[in-house]
Parts: sequence; structure tokens; C-alpha cells
Amino acid sequence: MRRRLAAGNWKMNGLGADLGEVEALAAAHGESGIDILLCPPATLLERMSRISGPIAIGGQDCASKEHGAHTGDISAAMLKDAGASYVILGHSERRADHGESDTDVREKARAAIAAGLCAIVCVGESLEEREAANTLDIIGGQLAGSIPDLVTGENLVVAYEPVWAIGTGKVATLEQIGEVHDFIRARLERRFGAGVGRSVRLLYGGSVKPDNAAAIFSVPNVDGALVGGASLKAADFSPIITALEQA
Repeated sequence: MRRRLAAGNWKMNGLGADLGEVEALAAAHGESGIDILLCPPATLLERMSRISGPIAIGGQDCASKEHGAHTGDISAAMLKDAGASYVILGHSERRADHGESDTDVREKARAAIAAGLCAIVCVGESLEEREAANTLDIIGGQLAGSIPDLVTGENLVVAYEPVWAIGTGKVATLEQIGEVHDFIRARLERRFGAGVGRSVRLLYGGSVKPDNAAAIFSVPNVDGALVGGASLKAADFSPIITALEQA
């Protein structure tokens, strides 16, 4: 059985004063039967890892290089040294705002795995691609280009985030979510074999809220969620975690 994962992406939000939210979340879900993850900005990584208790900590990006003259970049080994065990890679905002290609994401994932981190590789289509009925072609290309070889269910998570549903309040229908997650599972099994393909956890991300989480988690091949804004406050993220615990 794949262990379910509730992951929160704080994006460019959070100061030291917000660390109390982590303590509240840890107190509420200390005996959880699922994995819980928070990915804060890099400035909070080490401080958050000291107080997170049962909650895993992850980065929001990493460099593909191990070290060197790369001003402003953070290596996977640095994330791990700061207390991270996961890193989000290829998020649509990184692809759009920083021009990251599938090749860039693959190289970062390779570096993350080599450093002992679990890579959460994000894929997703734009509204134009969805309306043109190109969703599966886009997802298939991103999977092929962004995921390195020699992955396992221990070092890879795939997050499906339709770009048009991130931060917009729009949510894909259960049928749309199911279609893409089934497609991703089939592609992983075809490329890596049934054992690995069935062990990789698949997350849905895109305006996941307390009032829609339970329905989303009922969809086959949805092993959890990558949550944005709703993960910033324990009062919002906790009900989503509870819904996944009960799924």
C-alpha cells in the first residue's frame, strides 16, 4: 500500500512569526497514519525543521549543480543539511516564471535523488492546452522529459497540478482528475515496471480546500494532495489532512 501524503507548499510566504502554525499542526496530527509535509521558503527551512516533530520538511526548488559559483542557488545537499527530506521540482510557477524546461527539471530531480531527497515532480497543462484536448499529450511529454531514470517509490512523487486550477478557485472535475492520474500511473508502470510504477505516490494540486478534499481523495490513484494557500494556516490545512487520514 502506498502511504498517503499531504504536502503543503508555502511558496513565497512565511516569516518567523508564522512558525506557530507548524507547531499547531504538529500537535493536531502527531499520531497521523499518513505522511505530512511542509515546504516553506528557504529562509525558514532550518528553523521549521527544529520544531516540526512528525511533519516532514521540504524545499521548493534546488539547483542541478552540487556546488560552485552559482549565486543565489541552493543545492540539494544544502536543503538536506537544513533538515529537508523532500523538494518540489518543476512547479508550474517555476516553469512559467523562470523558464524551466523538462530537461532542467530532470537534472534537478537527478541531483535531488543523489543527495538523498525525495523529488516531487510537478506536471500540468494550461487552460489553452486543456481546451484544445491536448492534456494527456502534454502530461505524457512532461513525464518523459522531467523524470530521470532509476527512480523508486521512495525517491519520487508525481504531482498533477492543472495550471488553470492553481490559485484560481477552479478545481478539475473528479472525472478529469481520475483520467489524468490513471494516465500517469499507466505511464509510470510502462516505463519503470509494475513494481515501481505502482509504488510512486500521485498527488493532486489545484485549489484543494477543506470542502472539496474528501471528494478528491476518493478518486482512485489520488494518493494525497499538494496544497498551496490552504497550507499556510493550520486551521485550513488540518481539515485537509484529516480528510486524507479518513480516505
